[in-house]
Amino acid sequence: MNNDNPPPKIEFPCPDYPIKVLGEATERYREIVLSVMEIHAPDFDIEKITIRDSRNGTFQSVTVFITATGVDQLQAIFDDLKKLPETRMVL
Repeated sequence: MNNDNPPPKIEFPCPDYPIKVLGEATERYREIVLSVMEIHAPDFDIEKITIRDSRNGTFQSVTVFITATGVDQLQAIFDDLKKLPETRMVL
């Protein structure tokens, strides 16, 4: 495998950029994820949000599509989502 090729670069602004968060399935978690998104990407499309519960209902994934404006914005979103005690993974 050739590792000389750099990963593809994102061109900003990048519409429909998905951010998926996996955490404990609580009503509070969903609301706090959306509040973080409103701080950093207030123009996200609320109609495109997908929420899925795990088979046993223990965990929940929340996917939000934003218009990514830059690396700093994405890093701030990831950092704030990772700080939530319920969060297990941010993709």
